[in-house]
Amino acid sequence: MKWGIVLSTSFPKKIRIFDTTLRDGEQTPGVSLTPEKKLRIAESLDKIGVDALEAGFAAASEGEVKAIKLITNAGLRAEVYSMARGVIGDIDSVLKTGAVGVHLVIPSSDLHLEYKLKKSREDVLKITADTTQYAKDHGLAVELSAEDATRSDLEFLTKMLKAGVSAGADRLCPCDTVGVLIPERTRELFSELKKRFKKVPLSVHCHDDFGLAVANSIIALKSGADQAHVTMNGLGERAGNASLEELAVALKANYKVNLAIKTELLYETSRLVSRITDFPLQPNKAIVGENAFVHESGMHTHGILAHPLTYEPFPPELIGRTRRIASGKHSGSHGIRASLKEMGLYPNDEQLNVIFLRVKSLGDKGKRVSDADLQAIAEAVMELPATRPIKLEEITVVTGDRVTSTASVRLNLNGKMLTEAATGVGPVDAAINAIKKAVGIVEPMKLENYSVKAITGGTNAVTEVAVSLSKGDRKATAIGVNEDIVIASVEAMLSGMNVLMTNYNKQKLKEKT
Repeated sequence: MKWGIVLSTSFPKKIRIFDTTLRDGEQTPGVSLTPEKKLRIAESLDKIGVDALEAGFAAASEGEVKAIKLITNAGLRAEVYSMARGVIGDIDSVLKTGAVGVHLVIPSSDLHLEYKLKKSREDVLKITADTTQYAKDHGLAVELSAEDATRSDLEFLTKMLKAGVSAGADRLCPCDTVGVLIPERTRELFSELKKRFKKVPLSVHCHDDFGLAVANSIIALKSGADQAHVTMNGLGERAGNASLEELAVALKANYKVNLAIKTELLYETSRLVSRITDFPLQPNKAIVGENAFVHESGMHTHGILAHPLTYEPFPPELIGRTRRIASGKHSGSHGIRASLKEMGLYPNDEQLNVIFLRVKSLGDKGKRVSDADLQAIAEAVMELPATRPIKLEEITVVTGDRVTSTASVRLNLNGKMLTEAATGVGPVDAAINAIKKAVGIVEPMKLENYSVKAITGGTNAVTEVAVSLSKGDRKATAIGVNEDIVIASVEAMLSGMNVLMTNYNKQKLKEKT
């Protein structure tokens, strides 16, 4: 066995993934999804192979009922569940949706009983039995979750879960509602519950308040659970839930567990969920963050170019990604040469050294060096004509008293004029959509990441916009700076597109010696 690789010895033969992006994930502050958006995410999650989808909380609104019904009728492979409290009316709402199961969530800690429910333990035992029985009598599968189970008295928790099992509960889930579990305690809890409920399958539901949700989920799966509740991108209240992509890749790469999840679709799904929820990911987010496979340090890029495993724990292709070499203050000449080679630029050693020093100089001044910057530096040093395939001729943006804005652009694409218009949520979105629409007719490209920051203060602040674009397997970064955020965004988009469309290899430039 190689060092650093832990082979599975105690995981269940089949690990189920219960995705709650559309319920617990939607409880992320600021996230609110229409039924159509929920369906789009559900279809993507079904495509990657989750076993069950918690599509929402039916009793919350008519829109939730509509969304869950839409997903239930979409012909997905995954089982569709709706959450319900220990209330008969909640279960009636679930029945309107056609969902196959109910995720029945009932508090079990004295803290919740006293201050939230204002019920006695005896009351809760009766509620558990009655609502479970009602759901089963109406043909629903029941996933019974004890809310705040990890701060509950174990003996009462056992009584409550037994009341549910006696009434027909199909599966039990002790929830770590406020993320207080630690791995040692997780092992004790799930091992003990498995002894007490030998014939009833267990789920694990962890929150990430201490950053241990994925670790605790893995330990639970090794200690008696066979299903994990997760969300895409770790969405959820407060610090979020256990992350689907982190759990799946950790199980597959580190433990060699054969999951049904198609990990090669994880990045694509992550980006989709991020766009639809309008919840951007931090660049250093594990697995799917923008920087997860970006290398700048000279020592690291040298190693990566020699053998990728020197500085990568698993190949990016496992999750549908590609690695990228970035230029900046910490760059080495090997990394810069590799980035230029991808653009079709082959400077000689003397030219490479000048380019290297200029990149370092920019980094020392605190500036980010994008791919567009590197290309411009190389062109200047190599005395190449700085031709750009795309030039902006004109842009018009119209905003009204509503959310929707309209933008029209006229672009010069290698001497051919392209004019397109598009709408968007605000002027920036409209302008970017118009550019993508115009250029996409000839060269389809995807906006992978967009970030903005104010360089100076005040209402007339200078704005810096950074974008990451992709075309096939190639990626490019670019930056736009302007007092007008729309113009800064347009400059960044066009600069990035120009990098991807400028192919010096086709111009048959030879390495100069």
